[in-house]
Formats: sequence, structure tokens, C-alpha cells
Amino acid sequence: MVSAFHSSFVRGLLNILVLLIAWEALARLTAGQFVVAGPVAVTQYIWWNADLLIRALGTTFHSAALGFLWGNLAAAFLAALVVLIPKVERPVTVLALLVFCLPLVATGPILRVLYGPGLGPQITLGALAVYYTSFLALRVGLQAVPQSWTDLVRSYGRGAWSILVYVRLRACLPYAIAALQIAAPAAFLGAMVGEFTGAERGLGVLTLRAMRALDTDATWAIALLATGVSMAAYLALGRFADWIAKDRPPLLLASAEKPSRGPTWQRLLASTALVAFVLVLWQLSMDAFDLNRFFAKRPGDVWAYLVSGNGAATARATLGAALWDTLALTLPGYVAGLIFGAGLAMATVLAPRIAALVLPLAIALRSVPIITTAPLLILALGRGPTGTITIVAVMIFFPTLVACAEGLRQSPAAVQDLFRSYATGRWRTLIWAQIPAMLPAFFAAARMAVPAALLAVTTTEWLATGRGIGNLMALTASTSNYNMLWSAVAVLSIAAMLFYLGLEIIERRVLTRYAAEQTRP
Repeated sequence: MVSAFHSSFVRGLLNILVLLIAWEALARLTAGQFVVAGPVAVTQYIWWNADLLIRALGTTFHSAALGFLWGNLAAAFLAALVVLIPKVERPVTVLALLVFCLPLVATGPILRVLYGPGLGPQITLGALAVYYTSFLALRVGLQAVPQSWTDLVRSYGRGAWSILVYVRLRACLPYAIAALQIAAPAAFLGAMVGEFTGAERGLGVLTLRAMRALDTDATWAIALLATGVSMAAYLALGRFADWIAKDRPPLLLASAEKPSRGPTWQRLLASTALVAFVLVLWQLSMDAFDLNRFFAKRPGDVWAYLVSGNGAATARATLGAALWDTLALTLPGYVAGLIFGAGLAMATVLAPRIAALVLPLAIALRSVPIITTAPLLILALGRGPTGTITIVAVMIFFPTLVACAEGLRQSPAAVQDLFRSYATGRWRTLIWAQIPAMLPAFFAAARMAVPAALLAVTTTEWLATGRGIGNLMALTASTSNYNMLWSAVAVLSIAAMLFYLGLEIIERRVLTRYAAEQTRP
């Protein structure tokens, strides 16, 4: 055993050494292109600027930790609410999605105006970056309970609260673990984006200065530092989960009670009422705090700017062209990220040994904040579609990989044993037993990825490409054209909602056949 451990340790050190040598060689080959900084240069920068980096890291970590805490608490509250009161699931889910779809590129400057100096925007954006993905995962987990279990609890005279505490929370545990691990890098990213909006301290501030100065050494050093912290948080959460839940419950594929969806006219009426409620809430939230109409636009202001006011046609044309540029790059990156993430998860099942190689690389790629990698990738791949699509795929594939890997593990052991008893092999077991068990988690990841894909595209457009609605929002924020800024936010949110609803239709059709307990009313 000692010999095997020693051999594995030596092999790991050799792999790291080879990687460092290759990295340094690539940096020297591309010297002068401001794309790659080698490990020697990065180490020197960290050594000479250790005090500055530690202070900045402490500020960003503080904001990210608070955002992570508040975002996940909000997610847990919303998930419990929709399970305890099923009738509010649709409006709560739609409102949560609308808030999550607010682009950080536009939300950051608005929050800075509202909060003023301080950590408010960083903490808020950190929470906004994590709460919806955690909400989706928790809701899926809380609903993954067979009706026979809930009937048993009710037979003892217990109600919905007892079912939630004694049954649903236990079934939700695997999804909660995956949600927290996905949320850790996202909270760090949200905090750094918040620091881009005018903060005085933090890694985001240092990143912005480094990019403006084309200081590749500083950019790589900050990116690696942020990546290391995000990876450490991800791994620590995994270890903690293993400690508190050594025997995670399986996801049982059985029917669960579902309320009737009702006639079509009722659903249309409910949707119309929900839209009206959102508009009224938007108006009242602006008026209740007496926010200045110069920057806090109301629904009527957006309507006048895009539809009824002078110059509305020009505004629509500008916004429409920018939106088309953005969506044309979002869809291929989104699909590529989903396919790549799900494919890697399946590959780790078919060949478990590659998991040791794939998972650390996947965690590293996802943990690198997009605001540091986007300009570097665009420099390396060009300002054309390839660079942006690559960034979107990288942003999406890791949550998909984590969710799908967890979903594949939820195939009941009895089912897998049955397949093995017939000597079906890994491929057949994967296709007929494990993939159906993975589908709920896959669609949960796909829904999480809708706003994430738009975040990746708009951030890349903001920082690097100079095109699309992300660039338009950045320009309008810097020139105080808040009519266009709020209009862009509204249009992009509507596009995300339509994308999400289309995916939901596909999800319901698939899960109705393969995982009926996960279909939503």
C-alpha cells in the first residue's frame, strides 16, 4: 500500500512538472502577444505584490462569502415555499428567473448608484449570481420524492411541513450539495463583477487596472489566485458533504402527486396576470423608494422610449441589431457547453479513471473568473464568433458536468445490478438505466445555463469584443443613457424568459416519459 501511494505521488508530481514546463514554453513562444504569462513571471508578480493581492483577496472573499450566504438562504426559502404551497410555484419561479436574468453588466452600475460606495453592489451581485441556480437544484431535489413516501407520512396525521422536514430534505441532499459547489465560483465571479462598477478595493479592481495596462503577468496572477480560492471552496464543500452524508439517498423514479394544469385559457389568464404583476411591482418598487427618474426608469419610460416616443424606431433598430448579435453567439455556445458537460459526465462513468484528470481541469476552467479570461481568450482566438462561443461553452459545461455526474449516480443500485445480471455491459447500462436517471439533473442544469450563457456573452462583449447588447449596455451606462440601458435590460430579460419557456416545454415532454415525478404543473 505504501509503495502504491508513493508511486501515485511521484506520478502526480511528474505530471505537474510537465504541465509547468509546457506552460512556460508556451509563454516564451507567445512573448509579446500579451496572451500568456508563464509560471515564472506569475510567481514573481505574486511574490513582489503579495501584500496587495492578499488585501484585495480578503475584500473580494468577504463580499463573495456574504453573497454566497444570502443567495443560498434566499434559494432555500423559495424552494421550500414552492413545495409547501404548490400554487405559488409558477409565479415564484418566473419572478426569480426574471431577477436572475437581469444582466450583471447593467445591474452593477445601477446598484452602484443606489448603494453608493461600499460593499453593497458586490454582495448583491454575488447573491444574484448564485440564488437562482441553487433554487432550481433545491426545488428539483425537494420534488424527487415518491408519492408512497408522502402518503406514509400523511397516514400518521402529519402535514406538508413534516413531509418537508423528514422526507424531502433527505431526498434533496445530493442536489443541495451540487448546488453549493456550483455556487461557490459563481459567488466569487459576482463579487468581482461588482468591483468593476466603481469599487475602491478588491481583485476586480486590480483586474480592471491590469487589463487597461495590458499587464499580462498581473492578469494571470489574479486569475490563478481567484481560481485557487474558488477551487478550494468547491473541494471543501465536497469534503464537508462527504462528512455529513456518507450515505446519500438515491433518486427514486416513481410517480408523485401533481396538481392539474387546468384549461389553456386559465393558463393564459394566469400568465397575463403574472406579467401585469411584474410590471406593477417594477413601478411600485421605483416609487416606494422615490428613486430619481433620471436613472430609475419605470415601465412607462421604457414603453415610450421603444414604442410611442420620438425616435422609437431608431432605438428599436439599434437594440434589435445588438440583441441579434448577442443571441447568434449565445445559442451555439449554449448547446456546445451542454453537450460537452453531459458527455464528460458520461465519459467518467464509462472510464472512471479519467475522472481524476477531467474533474480537476473542469473545476479549474469554471473557477477562473470570466472577467479575467474573456480578454485573454479573445486575444488568442480573435474577436470573431469562435472566441465568444468558446467562453460561453466554458461557462456552461462545468455546472452541467457536476449536475449530470450527480444525476448519473442516482440510478438505483438494484436497477444497475439487474442489468449486470444480464451482462449488458457499461454502454447499455448507461443508456437504459443511468441516462434516464440523469435527465432531471440535466434539464435542471440546462435551465441554470440560460441566464449563465447570456451572462457570459454580455460580459465578453462588454470587456473584449465591442459588439452586441453587452457592449451597448456598457456604453449606455458610461454615457448615462438610462433609457437605452433599462430597455436593453427589459428586452434581454424577455429573450431569456422565452428561451427558458421553450426549454421547459421540451423538458416536460421528455421527463413525462422517463422521469414522471419531476414534471411540473
